[in-house]
Amino acid sequence: MPYRPFRAVVDDVARLSPSFIRVTFGGAELAGFGPAGLAFDQRIKLIFPTSAGELPDLPADGNWYEHWRTLPEHDRGVMRTYSIRDVERDARGTRLSVDFVLHLGTDGADSSGPAATWAHGARSGDELVVIGPDRDEDSGSGIEFSPGATREFRLFGDETAAPAIARILGDLPAGSVGEAAIEVPTAEDVLPLTAPAGVRVRWLPRDGAAHGSLLATAAGVVTQTPAEPDDAPLLWETPLYSSSGERLDAAPGRDGDVYYWIAGESGMVTGMRRGLVKTHGIPRSRVSFMGYWKRGVAMRG
Repeated sequence: MPYRPFRAVVDDVARLSPSFIRVTFGGAELAGFGPAGLAFDQRIKLIFPTSAGELPDLPADGNWYEHWRTLPEHDRGVMRTYSIRDVERDARGTRLSVDFVLHLGTDGADSSGPAATWAHGARSGDELVVIGPDRDEDSGSGIEFSPGATREFRLFGDETAAPAIARILGDLPAGSVGEAAIEVPTAEDVLPLTAPAGVRVRWLPRDGAAHGSLLATAAGVVTQTPAEPDDAPLLWETPLYSSSGERLDAAPGRDGDVYYWIAGESGMVTGMRRGLVKTHGIPRSRVSFMGYWKRGVAMRG
């Protein structure tokens, strides 16, 4: 079973920086939570309590989504997609950590959506539903990081991609080489992380610069930020799947290739894709591009 629901209980909440909150979950049901192998950029879905504090009762099988969709909107709970930051297993049980991003304006006002707002107010004992892989699930479902045999990497992302990049770096083989560039709102948002010795990690505090501009410079591409938000779908292309979800027949990456992984605001990702693939001629089969969110648009699901 690729994905199923798990009831999770807040074990700890930590404010890591002005823009990041880490919530660590426990609970008996997480004993069966996966993945079986390394997480890399494993996606999960979180369903938050309704305004009445209730969580939907979902079947523990592949039909959970259909059941959730049939519920009245006020009974469903808001669902959002996140990345695994860490999974720890020991004698005390399984603990899942998820990093949430607070979206703070230039005046310091919080304009976060329902997920980060929930995280900001979360307390030990609070509950939500995690939709994720079984512990014995090894299909790789929900993991877009697909370098094949490549051992040289270029990772680029904004603050929303920072948790996935951190997890990828922690899961890379020791002999990996390359770089990771992470753009964050301020220097106070630079977080400690672990990476192979051959991978250079660069934190890029914006401090008022245009979103994505520092990443574009780090990647050596020229991009143009759209003047207004558009209604185009999120860009999501990997060596295995096209943006329309079509399975691709690209050859897996070989030792000696360079693999690019780029995620964050969709307009930024689109511009960097154009610069790398169309201008610099990076083969499409060596790049994963993922729009996690869209500027000026409230995301769902």
